[in-house]
Amino acid sequence: MYSPAILFLLSSAFISASMANFGTDVDVTWGGQRAVVTNNGQQLSLSLDRSSGAGFQSKQEFLFGKFDMKIKLVHGNSAGTVTAYYLSSQGALHDEIDMEFLGNLSGQPYTLHTNVYTQGKGNKEQQFHLWFDPTADFHTYTILWNPQQIMWYVDGTPIRVYRNHESSGVAYPSKQAMRMYSSLWDAEDWATQGGRVKTDWTQAPFTASFSNVDINGCVWSGSGSSCGPSSSSWMNQVLVASDQQKLAWVQKNYMTYNYCSDAQRFPQGLPPECSLA
Repeated sequence: MYSPAILFLLSSAFISASMANFGTDVDVTWGGQRAVVTNNGQQLSLSLDRSSGAGFQSKQEFLFGKFDMKIKLVHGNSAGTVTAYYLSSQGALHDEIDMEFLGNLSGQPYTLHTNVYTQGKGNKEQQFHLWFDPTADFHTYTILWNPQQIMWYVDGTPIRVYRNHESSGVAYPSKQAMRMYSSLWDAEDWATQGGRVKTDWTQAPFTASFSNVDINGCVWSGSGSSCGPSSSSWMNQVLVASDQQKLAWVQKNYMTYNYCSDAQRFPQGLPPECSLA
């Protein structure tokens, strides 16, 4: 069920929209010529060298939506680099939904790092290894964010679900509009094996490529009413039985870290959402 506050926002401040062009629908926010748009706006590449990385953001802000993008990650020795794809609002008390791809030594798997921030607080990490080479070709990465839950997908396979437990006192990102962001940057102090493996700058420039951006969401505009609770299929989407099986398969075979299993990190007790269905 939607809270009265969410229903008010949906009926008074949002309109449905779809965006699918890097040339017209995103802004390069840093890195200058290290961000290159090609193929009539259907593809964008980011490069990282010793001087700088690069990043871009959606022109529009959204409160709830389905965000799809194909990404081909840095090939070869990408240790120390992070390719980020996430949603975020602004300010110290921001909300954020993360997918970050942590680089690796050649032949070792990337780590896909996921997290959720509400009111500036995160500490809800789950990490995964991918079951394919994400540098050989483009793969589709999806963040689906609706009032009931957040779901992360890889090539249509769900890997994580974070449910709305506001009724039990657990904060959920439901009140701040967020932009979509992507970036390629140097995080050698922590990205690869906890920072033990540093960036090899003789391999620079590092390049990640992005394609087929597709956002269907509720645009923050201050007016409009076309994005109500039943306006889009993703607004009420949940995992069906077959998706639950896929989720269990991924988490059994490819999850490498789950904050809800880290009792040592939370000596006063695991976060409350860890025990909620």
